[in-house]
Amino acid sequence: MQANVFFRPPEGWVGDVIPFERDGELNLFYLHELREQPKPGTSWSLAVTRDLLHVEDRGTALAHGGHEEADFNAYTGCVVRDADGTYHLFYTGQNPRITGEDGEPLQLVMHATGTGDFTSWTRHPEHTFGAPEGYESADWRDPFVFYDEERGVWRMLIAARHKDGPARRRGVIASCESADLVTWKQAEPFWDPRRYITHECPEVFRLGEWWYLVYSEFSESFATRYRMAKSVDGPWLVPERDTLDGRAFYAAKSAEVNGRRIFAGWIASREGDTDDGAWQWAGTLSLLEATQNSDGTLGFAPPAEVFASFDQEAAVGLAPAALAAPEGFGCVMSQASLPEQCYVRAELAIEPGAVECGLLLRSSADGDEGYMVRLEPRRGRMVLDRWPRRRTGDAQWQISGDVPHAIELERPADLSGTLHTLEVILEGDIAVVVLDRQVCLSTRLYNTAHNRLGVFVGEGRAELRSLDVRVREAAG
Repeated sequence: MQANVFFRPPEGWVGDVIPFERDGELNLFYLHELREQPKPGTSWSLAVTRDLLHVEDRGTALAHGGHEEADFNAYTGCVVRDADGTYHLFYTGQNPRITGEDGEPLQLVMHATGTGDFTSWTRHPEHTFGAPEGYESADWRDPFVFYDEERGVWRMLIAARHKDGPARRRGVIASCESADLVTWKQAEPFWDPRRYITHECPEVFRLGEWWYLVYSEFSESFATRYRMAKSVDGPWLVPERDTLDGRAFYAAKSAEVNGRRIFAGWIASREGDTDDGAWQWAGTLSLLEATQNSDGTLGFAPPAEVFASFDQEAAVGLAPAALAAPEGFGCVMSQASLPEQCYVRAELAIEPGAVECGLLLRSSADGDEGYMVRLEPRRGRMVLDRWPRRRTGDAQWQISGDVPHAIELERPADLSGTLHTLEVILEGDIAVVVLDRQVCLSTRLYNTAHNRLGVFVGEGRAELRSLDVRVREAAG
């Protein structure tokens, strides 16, 4: 049996991840979602990795409070270490039974300290504070603390909402400051675009001459985004591709590990374990590494260690080939099925003028049913599609209408050149697709009726220059 690439605890799911590096070890605190009814409180659990590949679960790190306590749900926050070596854990406390003036459950910033055992923390309820005047008391969460060396002060970013303004555009990243990590005073908002419902899980970090602001958009589009600036106080610029991944990868935060910027988020599951099910909160842990391009923008892909772990060749009977379909659709298919867990690398040469080209995954032998990773040069995007469409009735015409791809699984991509590389990691119902080690698309593929691999072109010409399918050596 192969060890999993993507971590999930034995019971439950991985919610928001709070990564923290110490001595070369990446500590992955995560909100432990059990999906039980009635809903239990939410605790922080801890998983660790030293090689960005093998993950060890160490159980509960910060247990949630009792039924009447403010932190019945211990939600997202951060961990920092002060100059004296004390570790400070800031987190969101919420209890459905404790409400504010508006009748909504309060969200509070709470504090705990530790000496180095990340599964043992001392709470300091006397340090708890909520939203000040002008902010909604039900949205005061996800504290992120960093030390501003230029100003010599600790700064805290908080996902918040103004009390006034259009309901869908009140989101703001509030700010507080402290000299001792205990007493916090309100400061001017860190970022206030008046565009989103909320900016969840905010963080800032620096790479070279650029600062990056990362947040998860809680709005009509659930995506982790980033902005760029030459100063920690902005102005924040919008890069051409401003998302880390698609809809299924959410609430990602990062840490520096041996000079590398590693993001940790979760790949959402779908209700009913079906492709048409609603996205659910929490899922399976996934790591992405950010690489800085010459213009300061970021590219995203799984760490190289993950790709390299697939070290055994798997023959599927699909050789390099030229595909020509100037007026239609053409594909070549593998003779054998793909392993349940595998890595696929395809180098594609797409001739100018081709409308589409890409890979068929979990496909039928004729390429007519399954999933499609489609590169569309004219639209500058990579999308995930699937056939057959969802049926809305028994008649021949009663299928989902003009759906250009799986909704919310569209990624902007630079397809201006001829040669492109697609890499895919498949594991059970998880698929992570990477284009040119720059653009990442993570999702779930629940239909296992077929499992062939194919390459296709639509209205144009393309060439499969090389193909590599690999599996991991079975665990002992």
